[in-house]
Amino acid sequence: MAKLRNMKILGASLVGAAVIFIGGIVAWGGFNTAMEATNTTGFCISCHEMFDNVYQEYKQTIHYENRTGVRASCSDCHVPDPWVWKFVRKVKATNELYHWALGTIDTKEKFEAKRLTLAKHVWQDMKETDSRECRNCHSWEGMLETSQKRRAWKQHELAQSEGQTCIDCHKGIAHRPVHVLLDEEDDPYDGLADSRSLPLEVAAVEAAAVTSDAEAVAEPAPAEQETATSEPAPAPETAPAATQIAASDGIDWSAIEGRTITLLYPGQSSMEWVLKGSDHSGARAIKKVGDRCAECHQGEEADMGQRIVTGEKLEPQVIPGKRGAIDVTAKAAHDAETLYLNFTWAQAEHTPAPFVEGGKMDPENEVKLAVMLIPEANELATLAGCWATCHHDSRYMPDHPDSAAIAAAGDLMQRLEADDGVTKYLQESRSEIEVRGSDGKPRGGWDKLLPADQIDSLMAETQFIDLVRYKSGPGALENGYVFERRVVDGGQPLSGSGAVADGQWSVTLALPLAATEAGDLALEAGKTYTLGVAIHDDFTTARFHHVSLEYRLGFDDPDAEINAIGQ
Repeated sequence: MAKLRNMKILGASLVGAAVIFIGGIVAWGGFNTAMEATNTTGFCISCHEMFDNVYQEYKQTIHYENRTGVRASCSDCHVPDPWVWKFVRKVKATNELYHWALGTIDTKEKFEAKRLTLAKHVWQDMKETDSRECRNCHSWEGMLETSQKRRAWKQHELAQSEGQTCIDCHKGIAHRPVHVLLDEEDDPYDGLADSRSLPLEVAAVEAAAVTSDAEAVAEPAPAEQETATSEPAPAPETAPAATQIAASDGIDWSAIEGRTITLLYPGQSSMEWVLKGSDHSGARAIKKVGDRCAECHQGEEADMGQRIVTGEKLEPQVIPGKRGAIDVTAKAAHDAETLYLNFTWAQAEHTPAPFVEGGKMDPENEVKLAVMLIPEANELATLAGCWATCHHDSRYMPDHPDSAAIAAAGDLMQRLEADDGVTKYLQESRSEIEVRGSDGKPRGGWDKLLPADQIDSLMAETQFIDLVRYKSGPGALENGYVFERRVVDGGQPLSGSGAVADGQWSVTLALPLAATEAGDLALEAGKTYTLGVAIHDDFTTARFHHVSLEYRLGFDDPDAEINAIGQ
């Protein structure tokens, strides 16, 4: 026994070594227990700065409450799992205690003033660690394609191939989306102080945006003012039986397989909105990868349209009860001289527009159907379809110029025939397009029109979009194009017909394959074109319509999304 007492371990007796060993375990356990206690959500929200601000936001997110009941706590996202890095994080946290003692963010106003700077520090840390804390739960390998929306899977494939990390796209998922304050050229990972701050409530931000948009569209373009104040035509109980325009095409449409395309209500989703990443996360896929809108959004048009038409997003002027989407059956056929297009869809119930006297924006036309044919030469339009023609400064859009600004444009107004407001145009016709709206600049480029000789040159290169429109009222058919403005006169002769029966509209158009005038697109077998469809239903006009994504039109091509069958 004495011999055991006299044994030495690193200079200490066996008893002393045992005491040191046990004491070390107790000390380590106590230290680790104390450190883990600071990793609980209860500890994090024990100060009112966290409880009153970010915690209340976090409780509204999927990380707090979801269908599987798996909750990500504060520390799951903000404290590393590896012990060494966890300890380093705790040491860094002493700076937070210092500022807590100083009262740096002890009021909502102070917190909001610092929020963007604080967020940039977190983003910087996550970027430097390859979103290590996100990967505690999420991994590329664990993602299931069939459980994700089409656009999410596409974005994840792209991010993985380019070596991106979670925080590159998922800022603001558990807290207020302060990243929307950043301009496109800002570096969110610089960690530098930033003076910009959000209003205290998200609702205030959204209300401000809606108010701003509503004010921007409160003054209709002159033609729409006249429509709004004129005596509306009485609503027919059923639409006219038919509008016939020499439509004896002889096509047996029942023998041709149709393609169902869903047209969605777009609200104020302009081309500038599409191309600004902080507005629309798919902007990167279009600009950097060359993805089509349909690559991400095909299959979810109805859901998007419903969110917009109800005013949840992108629509400050709600028409109560209006449908968010229209399913249209599209069929195509051709012979040696003509392309035939047939569209059928369900007639809408009347939903009066509350911002127009009488509820009808275009009393003479219950329905207008427009078809846009886009050549390969116009790269952006082949990716974005009809959206390429819609801009933030067009009629009824947030940054549309008022009548005084248009009148002051002089010759420009005459070239654009903008007496009734700015119509559709393509960005290729402008010297500059403001996409971001930085420093309060209006978005778009209506007044940056290229000289006439450049317009003519680009038209000769088929940069334009060919436009054909059916109207259920007087006028019946219109032919034209979109480039520097929307033109709806001239061009090759057309024929077509439209009718409604048993609650179903059917419109057939016959378009010559040969181009005879400027703005006509020559169509050839063996080539593929991009087709977009828009429908103004229930007596609407301007942007209050439904629009399709872009579809590839081919001739006797089984791989085409809409295939014109030879007759």
